[in-house]
Amino acid sequence: MRALLALLLFVTPLHAQEVDLELVLLADASGSITEDEIAFQRQSYAAALTDPGVVRAIQTTTTGSIAVTYVEWAANQATVVDWTILDSPEAAEAFAAALLVPPRQAEGRNAIGDALVAGKQRIEENAITGLRQVIDFSGDSTGNHTGIGIEEGRDIVLAAGIVINGLPILEDASDPLLGEYEARIIGGPGSFAIAAVGRQDFLAALRRKLIQEIAGDPTGPETLALGP
Repeated sequence: MRALLALLLFVTPLHAQEVDLELVLLADASGSITEDEIAFQRQSYAAALTDPGVVRAIQTTTTGSIAVTYVEWAANQATVVDWTILDSPEAAEAFAAALLVPPRQAEGRNAIGDALVAGKQRIEENAITGLRQVIDFSGDSTGNHTGIGIEEGRDIVLAAGIVINGLPILEDASDPLLGEYEARIIGGPGSFAIAAVGRQDFLAALRRKLIQEIAGDPTGPETLALGP
């Protein structure tokens, strides 16, 4: 506990601070995701955000900093770690440590449209000024069982000038989910999706995705897949 509190001292307080990127990490916690998979996802995000390449990408942005929040989505949306400024290895370590502590809070069936709009609301309600705003959406299906439609939610987000990138989690290389993400979920200037084929590719895909979106890519949509 003392070690966690010490790490949290490195987190920059949230004033009306300008950062290069406001990034909402929207992670799947719906009924298809087990408790073990929840833990695996959080551990993977913690490892990716503290990766030297990711930290270096943050520190070489225009402001040398980004703001990040981690939100799990299902039928409801729950903030696991609130908005945090990442501008150093210590700040990234503090965020990663905080990510591993809370219990699962989001449950139920998919509400993807609602989750996208919830990401938009978290950006609009924070006290941060970002040069760019991105929602990083991950999941293992495009089933939408409650709330507003996926395309409706996406259009609301895009109308606010927020980019949506995707991290679809595929069962195998033949899974059509990557194309569904491209057609129905991602959008905005420079938007892209990087697919992970099961657990074996998740961390590598996540690290690659974070570096690409932190650096920014104004050239247009790009879809990338990892795996066999």
